[in-house]
Amino acid sequence: MPTEAAPKEPALAAQTERIMGTFSRGGYEQIATPVIQPAGPFLDSVGEALRARTHVFVDRDGQELCLRPDLTIPTCRLHLARHPGGNRLAHYCYHGLAFRYQAGAAMPTHPTESHQAGIESFAVSDREKEDAAILALTLAALHATGLKQIQLTIGDLGLFAALLHAIPMPVRWRRRLWHHFWRRDSFRRVLMRLTSSEALKAHELPRDLVGRLDPANPKAAEAIVIEYLERSGLGIYGTRTIPEMTERLLAAAADAREAPLDLAAAALIDSLTLVRTPAPQAVRRVCDLLRPHKINIEPALVSFRRRLDLLDRLGVDTGEAEFSAVFGRSLEYYTGFVFQAVSPKLGTTNPIASGGRYDGLLTDLGAPHPVPAIGSCIHTERLHAALHGDGP
Repeated sequence: MPTEAAPKEPALAAQTERIMGTFSRGGYEQIATPVIQPAGPFLDSVGEALRARTHVFVDRDGQELCLRPDLTIPTCRLHLARHPGGNRLAHYCYHGLAFRYQAGAAMPTHPTESHQAGIESFAVSDREKEDAAILALTLAALHATGLKQIQLTIGDLGLFAALLHAIPMPVRWRRRLWHHFWRRDSFRRVLMRLTSSEALKAHELPRDLVGRLDPANPKAAEAIVIEYLERSGLGIYGTRTIPEMTERLLAAAADAREAPLDLAAAALIDSLTLVRTPAPQAVRRVCDLLRPHKINIEPALVSFRRRLDLLDRLGVDTGEAEFSAVFGRSLEYYTGFVFQAVSPKLGTTNPIASGGRYDGLLTDLGAPHPVPAIGSCIHTERLHAALHGDGP
């Protein structure tokens, strides 16, 4: 069985052994993945926050590599190497080092080089049932180490996605809002821009160029952009390629022809992101927001209710959990249920365990079709600090 060396510190090694024992008894196969990984999958998928903290370098052949900043993507790559379709049922567990740049002086709970123990589940079709099982097993592993006090926060990006799809708007606007969801300030700026007919006209872009672009004819657009750059004596600035510039200009041309987003709809979207409540009250709070707008996202709400019920059956006290609609961690590959477990000793800036559903990630990494997938990881240095009374 491939494995990585346990932490050298005896207490850390002992707690890692208890965690991995819990995962193995849960039916998870222990694996090990290389520390050095191709940089592309991480830089494309993890989001800006973690991308900026990834150690990237180039080997002698010019290949861009990195020290893995997390172990989810390496596990996905291993799964696809074994099963190129990705849709083979599999459960993996691991422990190993992750590397993240820390601005300023690294702290014991935020080291540059840290240990993670985690689980990943692929191709289980009953999403809510597997969501509940992953969270319950993660909490069981924490309890096995002796951790008693845990504050649980859950979220569900599926509710946000369902609301975006229920409100009439161009598909590109939904993608734009989803892309900025994790960054509160930029999200609100984008949302407000979509409500302004003047902002949608993109006055900062060359009108003689944007006016010639036909969003219905993208093939002709690139030639128009090239011709404009040559005629104007302009070069390519920054890192954008001609196709990327053309795509951005086509979106601007399409936006200029659109009616702005209804202000009430924008206010509803913003209000949903502000919902923070005990988990059992989340559905009622969301329904109260939707009712005046006559918007129906019942399938997403049914999924949320069922997941809570399954968690309660597995012994997870959801009555003590907090729901946050905007909670999605810093990894942009998450698509649905998300969670984190915090110790009161360390606070919310030092989550001990976290995880979520990422049904689109395997497709991004080469799978021919979307694959249901969810995982979690435990930050073992933080767990050690919580168990032994160390501060952050």
